[in-house]
Order: sequence, then C-alpha cells, then structure tokens
Amino acid sequence: MSIDEKLIDSIVKDVINSLEGKKEETEEVGVFTDVNAAVAAAKKAQQQLFRMTLADRKRITDCIRNEVGGHVEELSKMTVEETKMGRVEDKIEKNKAALYNTPGIEDLPSSVFSGDRGLTLLELSPFGVIGSITPSTNPTETVICNCIGMICAGNSVVFSPHPGAYKVTNYTVKIINQAIAKAGGPENLVVTLSEPSLEKSNELMRHPDIRMLVATGGPAIVKTVLSSGKKAIGAGAGNPPAIVDQTANIEKAVKNIVDGCAFDNNLPCTSEKEAIVVDEVFEYFVFNMKNHPKTYFLEDAGQIEALKNLVVKDGKPNKDFTGRNASYILKQIGIEADDRIKLISCVTDFGHEFVQLELLMPILPIVRAKDRDQALELALEAEHGNRHTAICHSKDIEFLSVAAKEMQTTIFVKNAPSYAGIGIGGEGYSTFTIAGPTGEGLTSTKTYCRHRRCTLVDGFNIR
Repeated sequence: MSIDEKLIDSIVKDVINSLEGKKEETEEVGVFTDVNAAVAAAKKAQQQLFRMTLADRKRITDCIRNEVGGHVEELSKMTVEETKMGRVEDKIEKNKAALYNTPGIEDLPSSVFSGDRGLTLLELSPFGVIGSITPSTNPTETVICNCIGMICAGNSVVFSPHPGAYKVTNYTVKIINQAIAKAGGPENLVVTLSEPSLEKSNELMRHPDIRMLVATGGPAIVKTVLSSGKKAIGAGAGNPPAIVDQTANIEKAVKNIVDGCAFDNNLPCTSEKEAIVVDEVFEYFVFNMKNHPKTYFLEDAGQIEALKNLVVKDGKPNKDFTGRNASYILKQIGIEADDRIKLISCVTDFGHEFVQLELLMPILPIVRAKDRDQALELALEAEHGNRHTAICHSKDIEFLSVAAKEMQTTIFVKNAPSYAGIGIGGEGYSTFTIAGPTGEGLTSTKTYCRHRRCTLVDGFNIR
C-alpha cells in the first residue's frame, strides 16, 4: 500500500516540531496561541539573558525606549480605536511616561556587610519567567513599563492580554521584539498570547515554569493570583477621594481636580473619583466647578437620576460607558455638549453610587462635609480600604500630614492633580502597575527580583 508523499511530509514536519519542543510558527514575532509554547520560548530566552551583562540589559531596554518611542501616537490611537476608551492625547502622555520615566538597571542596588568574619554581599537576581496579566485600561503602558523593569531585572515575560485590548497589546509586543532583535537580545524575551481567554490566563498562572505572577486589574484577578501559590504582585482597584479643606486655594484645587479626574476619561485607578469639600468653602468650590470650561455641571435632579440609571447597572458600573468621553455620555441622556467638555460633575450625598463605586468614567460627585475631620472620615470610608490613592488640597501642613498618615494609601498627592503621583508633572518615576494589595507599591525594576545573600568567611576584610 502506498502512502501519499504529502502525508509523509506532514508526518516528518510534526516529528521535527515535536523534537524541537513544538516550536510554534506565528504570524508575528513573540505571539503564541499555545501557553506551553509561549512559556518554553520565554524560558529559553531568559536563560540566554541571564548569561548576558547588565550593560546588555541596558542596551536592550534603551533600544526598546527608542524604537517604541517612534510608535507612541500610533499605539495611542490604536488603543482608543480597539477599546473605545480614553483619549488619544492623554494616552500619548501615559505612554511617554512609561517609556522615559520607568527605572532601568540603576534600580538594582547592591549592599554589603564587612567585618572580622569576612564579607557578605546582598544582591538582586531575577525570578526567571514572569507571567503578566494586563488590563484594557492601560494596555500599552503596562506592557512597556513592565517590559523595561522585568528585562532590566534579568527576567523574561509572558503577557496574557485583556481580551478587549489584545490587538494593540500584541502589536506593542511585536515592536518590542523588533527592538530586542535590533539590540542583539534573545528571541522571545517578551512574548504574548493570541486569542486570549480566561482559560489561557489560568493555564499561565498554573504553569510550573512561571516563577512570578504580576496582575493588573480588578479584585477578582488579584485574588486569583494571590491564591496561585506563586510569588504574586497584585495591582488592584482604587476609589481615590480628593479632600478640599478651608485653607485650600480653591481655584487651583478645582483646576487640579478637573485635570486629574478627566485625564484619559478617568481610566487610571489613581484618578480622582469623588471630591469631599468642607462646608466653609463648599459653595465657592461648586461655583468654580460650574464655571470651569471643561466641566458640564448637572443641577437638575432628574438629569442626575438619568445619568445614574445610565452608567450604573445592577449595582455595578455599566462597562459600556467605561472610559467614554463626557460628551458621549451626556448625549445618551439628551444633553448636547461638544468635545471640549471633558468632565461631568454634580453634588450628591455620600451614599450615592457615584461616590461609592469606582466608575472609571469622567464623572465627579461632590460631597459636603461639615469640617475637615468629617471630610477625612468620609474619604477613608469612600476609599474602601484599597489603600490605593488619595488627594488632599490644603495649605495646612499639619492637616496634610495627618491626612496622609490616616489614609495609608500607596499614593498620596498634595495640592496637585492625581497623576502627579505617578511621575506625570510630579517628582519620581512612573509605573502603571501599582501594587497596593500586595504591598510593593509603585513597582519598578527591583520589584521583579529575588533578594540573595552570598557570604565569604574570613576573607576580604582589609581594615
């Protein structure tokens, strides 16, 4: 009986692929449909990176910064087109912050103990292959800053993108891989999954060769990675309050809060979600908010109710309006506004859904507090113990200090827009993985390292 030659060729190819570890051929470099193939490729790349020098890691990440920098506007437009969320001009700012303000190898300090019994060296080493689950709210920014930090730390990474942003996420990974190749780095140092799903994310989290998990998203995904049994970093939700006391510069406070709350249509978890204003300056604060050129202020109770019924569904934020423009949201309740309007604001009571839910929409409820002690109490309650971000506008250093201590948030911003806390218009480095639940805070290169100790007894003591 004869065997068709095409069948023989097919069998031979299958055997070769099996012997080579089933190396997957993909349309794009670094994009895999199979989790096992993705992790195997990343593991091989990490072993190669580990044999390279710190200077090599810097050269690779410098090339990533340069190459991706030429695609910032393109990636920002693609993100808005795919996700239907946010604003292109704000995503450009966020991508630039991720590219140029994420720490590199300089974030890997060494330390030493030296004495009569010799020398002990403390250094930071890579975990190996990291599994990173990324959001739809900051897809490219998260990939960029995680890549730079993880590679500088000596790791490779497998991304599991959000299904709502996987096209732009995987395109970003493609550009990063081209940059790595240009710099002479290992192939598949950064890989991602095509056709992402919950099943693939779970498979990635369970994979024995994944040494660390980094998840950026809501409470459910953070809970999942924390129960994985692996080293896990969880960047969870927030509901940041902005406190305004009687000593604040009200005109400046209103401008800062509008800028922070409206930034990228309120998608960042760091953005102001509610303003809590003391009674003494409440009316003047509202007056300035009404007259701010970027704000549409709702006073009619029926319109406020209609807005609530639109953006809150079954007691949860209606995801159809997550990150949408203020003018688009207003149009759905019969209000015409041009795109210069970037924020919807209104006065509500403290128990209102706009205050208690993290909407991730350009909607700012304003709550009255009888004094700043009550304002702080309400802010603590509204933040829901996330310990993520809080903002305070005051000229009283003592109150600012008390509020910062009481809030215990990972980020506390004084007299500035919320985004100053992630290095946009404020001092300090940038990140888009803010690990409040697991305590690492604003992640950077050293976050993705193991702490190691190497002891030499009775040697190298020259004192």
